[in-house]
Amino acid sequence: MNTQQRLQHLYWRAGFGMSPKGWSSKKKHSTQKAIDELFKNAHQASKRKVVKNGNGIESSEMGMSSKADKKEKRKQNKIRVGAHNTDWIMRMGNPDESALLEKMTLFWHGHFACTTKIPEWARKQLNTIRQHALGNFRELVLAIAKDGSMIRFLNNQQNKKRKPNENFAREVMELFTIGRGNYSEKDVKEAARAFTGWSSNLKGDFVFKKRQHDFGQKIFFEKKGKWDGDDIIDMILEKRETSEFIARKVYRFFVNEKIDEQNVKYLAQIFYDSKYDIEKMMRAIFESKWFFEEKNVGVKIKSPVELLAGMIRTFEVDFKNTAALIFIEKALGQVLFDPPNVAGWAGGKSWIDNSTLMLRLNLANVLFQNSDLNIKIKEELEAQKRNKRKRNVQASVNFTPFYNLFKRENEKLLLDKMGGFVLQTKGKLNESTFEDFVIKNNKEDLVKTMCLRMMSLPEYQLM
Repeated sequence: MNTQQRLQHLYWRAGFGMSPKGWSSKKKHSTQKAIDELFKNAHQASKRKVVKNGNGIESSEMGMSSKADKKEKRKQNKIRVGAHNTDWIMRMGNPDESALLEKMTLFWHGHFACTTKIPEWARKQLNTIRQHALGNFRELVLAIAKDGSMIRFLNNQQNKKRKPNENFAREVMELFTIGRGNYSEKDVKEAARAFTGWSSNLKGDFVFKKRQHDFGQKIFFEKKGKWDGDDIIDMILEKRETSEFIARKVYRFFVNEKIDEQNVKYLAQIFYDSKYDIEKMMRAIFESKWFFEEKNVGVKIKSPVELLAGMIRTFEVDFKNTAALIFIEKALGQVLFDPPNVAGWAGGKSWIDNSTLMLRLNLANVLFQNSDLNIKIKEELEAQKRNKRKRNVQASVNFTPFYNLFKRENEKLLLDKMGGFVLQTKGKLNESTFEDFVIKNNKEDLVKTMCLRMMSLPEYQLM
């Protein structure tokens, strides 16, 4: 791969692609300079909290007595969680925001999958993940274990000394840290006892309820002691299987669905020896030779959020009706703050079926032409009839920066040059694929229609 191809690959995997303006200023960077800049920007951005509060409406359960009040409250909460959702996607697509930080936050959001219906709690959890996304994994796990949304989602507020609830303890091990097969049912029961009393208040803040905590001796991983939740997490992290479990999941997300066990072991070793420093593991990926091998380039299917954020970043898409963004997410199968289950989104080929593929291939035309999104979702069918605006994608697109990249390019080289920027797959593009679609009235029409055709190819779904 030449330097520009390496940068394109890096910016897609460590972010959401490059904006035309960003590409013009950074295409001559060395790979190492680009990596260092990505991490520098991520650290600066992680210090800033997400301050938007879903249209500024404060949330409170106080005074909500009637069914009508509660119904209206749920409606407002749904709107405001949706506002956090669309605000986050627009931030992912914003060239002035840290792409790496938002990509890492998206990864951990799927890893610590949690449905959140209370706007303030959704914002708190997002801030927590962003703060620790490139920090220490122990601190991230501990912060998530004390997160109000996660505590309620996995029922740990019901985990009490006299009647332990095992749900939280089980998922902490099975999905968040060490993985299935590396613990026993006895370990689950003892870990649940250690997490008794870990709860939250009505604001979503962590509360340790001393009277509900089991201070007795427990046997976890065959070690006896008066363990609490912190101790359980530390003992899980002492196991090398934990670093391997996380490294494997990171590899699948950032490198390739097909696992190279040797590379995973290499990452796991770095992760474990660094005492679970996430940045060191991520740098090991991006600075490796194998990350840029042909077998790892253009082989991952973009998730719906990655697809949307990439389009927004490339064409400065501005949605006049942000509810349309959530509707697109639902149609494509990935709604932020609402994963399908505690295991998160499966990813890979699960993103593609007959209905989602057609929408994916036509999405660029939808955005550019402000057309109606003619797709039906069962649970939204009635809502569509009541609110047609949700189906209309009112979006403005700034095509000028993209056009400026190629307006001086020789027409004979235009196809390959544009393909090198728009598509991450290898191989020469066939001119016959474009003949019936491009408009040659002028150079701008040619570039625009050629671009739209590229974005309607199956190859555009890959990164």
